[in-house]
Amino acid sequence: MLSETELGDLLTGFGREAFRFELRDRYNSEVGKEPYRRWRTGEPDDHAWHRPWMERVSADVAAGKAWRRVRIVSVPVSDYTRYGIAIGRLSVQAGEDIRYLDRAGAERLGLAPYDAWLLDETRLVRLHFDGADDTFTGAEVVTDPETVTRHLKWRDLAWRCAEPLETFAASL
Repeated sequence: MLSETELGDLLTGFGREAFRFELRDRYNSEVGKEPYRRWRTGEPDDHAWHRPWMERVSADVAAGKAWRRVRIVSVPVSDYTRYGIAIGRLSVQAGEDIRYLDRAGAERLGLAPYDAWLLDETRLVRLHFDGADDTFTGAEVVTDPETVTRHLKWRDLAWRCAEPLETFAASL
């Protein structure tokens, strides 16, 4: 299993595209706990904790790389999903393309991806989380060509059917 630091290293080393499938209705991280609490209570947030991510995305996009993700979410959405939309807007401003697909729609399409990153259409990095508290427990590079190919097909289908962040947000 790769640590969070090792995963970060992989994300700095892609050449053309980083694509993410997000499947959970909540992600629990040390970095995100306080910002999420502030959002829930209506307190201001300067988003300093998110700036390194936005700077990375912005620099990569300026260099011709693409950052894309599809969030497969339950509807009605959770508070955490609403928070993800708010923070996602910052990532979109930095150049990331984030789309949403409701979980029922994903099931009708036959999508069953891992919560994972696809890097340059050649590497699949599966993310693992603790089922009890939604914390990241590690990542593994999946090398089976059939699994990678299946995720590429699911990526293309999900991308065509998912709604851009603002379109999805307007429907809530």
